[in-house]
Amino acid sequence: MVDKVYVSYNDVHKLCQRSAARLLADFQPQLMIAIGGGGYVPARILRSFLKQPGSPNIPIQAIGLSLYESLGGTQVEAIGTKVTRTQWLDLTALGEMENLVGKRILIVDEVDDTRTTLEYAVKELEKDVEAVRQKLGGDAPKTQFSIFVLHNKDKPKKGTLPDDMMASRFEAAETVGDVWINYPWEATDIDEHDRLARVAKSV
Repeated sequence: MVDKVYVSYNDVHKLCQRSAARLLADFQPQLMIAIGGGGYVPARILRSFLKQPGSPNIPIQAIGLSLYESLGGTQVEAIGTKVTRTQWLDLTALGEMENLVGKRILIVDEVDDTRTTLEYAVKELEKDVEAVRQKLGGDAPKTQFSIFVLHNKDKPKKGTLPDDMMASRFEAAETVGDVWINYPWEATDIDEHDRLARVAKSV
């Protein structure tokens, strides 16, 4: 039976706070891209801790990805799953893709489980932005992507991320075992959810 872990909103707040100083020191993001739906809340909380006096708030964009089991035909992949876009960057807010070239962009999600979704997001975002950079002549600085997750599960991953990203541009607020994490935004009874979170802490 898989162990269940209950995480409260206060836990999420403190995990974001814990990582913000390192993100500011090591990366200084200029834009956040939240992977829906688990990345929305931590991205918004994290923005408060990344805000610097006299500087504007860091913009947050949202992308939606759907992960499902492949059933057959051309969808069968070695890892047994398929990721598709359900929502992508809002160019009406960003202006043009050119505005992402040369920027430091932080991708935010709640958990790194199999790494399949993060791998897809990084590859697709890098591909899209690099195509625009090449259209501009290829002389502009490359866009740097970094990742923040609340939890990294210590388990074999199906997806992969670049070695240099894992070495210096991957921030997990907490590493846990291969457990089932219950986040507060998934709860239908938040009082019961918080009670279970408190019980777990007292054990």
